Amino acid sequence: MALRATAFRRSMRPLTAALCAAGASLAFSLPAHAESKVYVSSEKDNKLYVFNTAGERQGAIDVCKRPRDMRFNADGSQIFVICGDSNAMGVVDVAGGKLAGTVPLGESPEMFDLSPDGKTAYVSVEDDSVLGAYDIATKKAVFEVKTGGEPEGVLVTPDGKTAYVTSEVANVVHVIDLGTKKVTKNIKVGKRPRRFVMSPDGSELWVTNELDATVSVVDTKTHTEKQKIKFEVKGMRPADITPVGMAISPDGKSMWVGLGRANHVAEVDVASKAVKNQVLVGKRAWGLGFTPDGKTLFVANGLSDDITLVDTAAAKAIKTVPAGRVPHTILVSK
Repeated sequence: MALRATAFRRSMRPLTAALCAAGASLAFSLPAHAESKVYVSSEKDNKLYVFNTAGERQGAIDVCKRPRDMRFNADGSQIFVICGDSNAMGVVDVAGGKLAGTVPLGESPEMFDLSPDGKTAYVSVEDDSVLGAYDIATKKAVFEVKTGGEPEGVLVTPDGKTAYVTSEVANVVHVIDLGTKKVTKNIKVGKRPRRFVMSPDGSELWVTNELDATVSVVDTKTHTEKQKIKFEVKGMRPADITPVGMAISPDGKSMWVGLGRANHVAEVDVASKAVKNQVLVGKRAWGLGFTPDGKTLFVANGLSDDITLVDTAAAKAIKTVPAGRVPHTILVSK
């Protein structure tokens, strides 16, 4: 019996070796999956802090002064970051983890969006009260469009024909034709409008109204406000509820809104416009960003110098970790 077993094992060696080789070849051929990274701009530290999706800090990138709004380029190899005190847009090399260059902007730039081809940055320039268009490759200003006082939020439509810009002073959303370079309509919303998110089907433009404790929902066909969503937090005065940042879940079903000085984020059902949940986070919750699977929401808390991770399914805070002085924007890689 022992001799037969030994012979059997010997006969199986070529097959075992072949299977191992195939397995090794298969394993070698599978692409490595890069874990998503979470970037947080720190206004006072002049850095982008880098975290993994568990909220563990991985490093920091020195950038220009007072970094705020951020976006990736098309392939994710660069991060564009608006630096308000440098009057510039920083260009960060993601792989190298360093600032690779800057694009000069107007006085006190705030927020921005990119053209669909990624070649042009449309930037709200607060002190000049304009929307400025900048060619990223040549680092030259292309044109500007006059807006109401203190322009902030910028959103460019997917076809690249229209830009929406909030004016905090005028309490309107400007509709700008990027072909004619003119404001074609002013949409009256709430007090001190700040940021935008477009619904997945493009039919609705959501606008946070910081001094109204509301979000306006704008019909993009008629360019009229069709609904206001009011926020209330138990034990808080309306004046302490100051919505600014928003993020829509990857499945498009929930809009999460940072309620600013109310120190909460709120989940709103996109279809019904009903407030579903509120979660206590840090002080002055503004910037928000999702992990690609939508399971975790990162919240930048500007006055407690930290970020909070929220379990979106349970609508509960998981943990809060330091994120430099005055964290502003959350950017998560895919």
